[in-house]
Amino acid sequence: MEIRVEGLTKHYVAEGRTVKALDRVDLTIPANRIFTLLGPSGCGKTTLLRCIVGLETPDDGEIRIGDEVVWSRARGIAVPTEKRGLGMVFQTYAIWPHMSVFDNVAYPLQVRGVERATIGKKVAAALHFVQLDGLDRRSATRLSGGQQQRVALARALVAEPKVILFDEPLSNLDAKLREETRKELKRFLGELDITAVYVTHDRVEALALSDSIAVMRAGSIVEIGSPQKIYFHADHRFVADFIGRANLIPVTVRGSSGEFTVVDSALGRFACAPRDLAPGSAATLCLRPEFLHLHEGAAIPDHNGVTGRIESLAFVGEVYEAEIRVADLLLLARTGPDTQLREGDTVSFTVTPEHCLLVSA
Repeated sequence: MEIRVEGLTKHYVAEGRTVKALDRVDLTIPANRIFTLLGPSGCGKTTLLRCIVGLETPDDGEIRIGDEVVWSRARGIAVPTEKRGLGMVFQTYAIWPHMSVFDNVAYPLQVRGVERATIGKKVAAALHFVQLDGLDRRSATRLSGGQQQRVALARALVAEPKVILFDEPLSNLDAKLREETRKELKRFLGELDITAVYVTHDRVEALALSDSIAVMRAGSIVEIGSPQKIYFHADHRFVADFIGRANLIPVTVRGSSGEFTVVDSALGRFACAPRDLAPGSAATLCLRPEFLHLHEGAAIPDHNGVTGRIESLAFVGEVYEAEIRVADLLLLARTGPDTQLREGDTVSFTVTPEHCLLVSA
């Protein structure tokens, strides 16, 4: 089911000043896709999610779920949360400690007055789907964090919503469990004919889970695209920087040369992936550390070839992370775990034009 948000505005008053949480947000979330709202703390992503579900009241704008307008200031429409047909999984899971797993999952059906026999069948199906068969009579708080997260998911699914919303549901799990649960969640959602809206500040989570990502900043949506588009071909400096580690270097555009855009920088001249930028304009060159392939010795003078010195080298498991000093710039690069390079070595790297991304200045 598609979700459409138009001109959504929300303000808060805190300590005598007005904070603009949402600034006339326009957004279309396609049906039956995993759509992620990604951004730093305070950017408005959770406020937007809570407005969609009905837990926050916007100041202006309109929200449409499928063909139904569920909130509109101009039309005076405000459909209650429980009548919007949505499922919700919270950051804290919201598991009731005095209830069994069965009763936690059954609660949305019980409050709707569904018959007991039907409840039993639906709860059993939901627990089977999230692989919690046989745990229905267990106290919910005696489960692991990952199992409690699956109880929350089963409860959100049991009423068969067309849309399910997630508010940073994995943030309370440790790193290994978070990775395992993320894979499970992607598989679960991939098997459902359902629209999922996912809020996170974790870029890895967003890249791994999503069909589409909307990057937010200061109450506005900066950019929307697939994980690959956002990571490899972002349009904005903020997005390129937020979605992954990056070396960001100011450049001046010289013009086009064949299929490339040529720029001048403190690192020298670079041929980059094509962008429609006027000669003489300012831009930012984004170089991902994984594309800086280090070699011992100086670079052969050419476009995209750089010589520097290893200032630091840190082993982080699958790679070494190297800081490369080039004049006044310090660049982050990655090299294999079996590298023979050492701190103080003179090194060079060449970046292919398709991996030289130009973004806004």
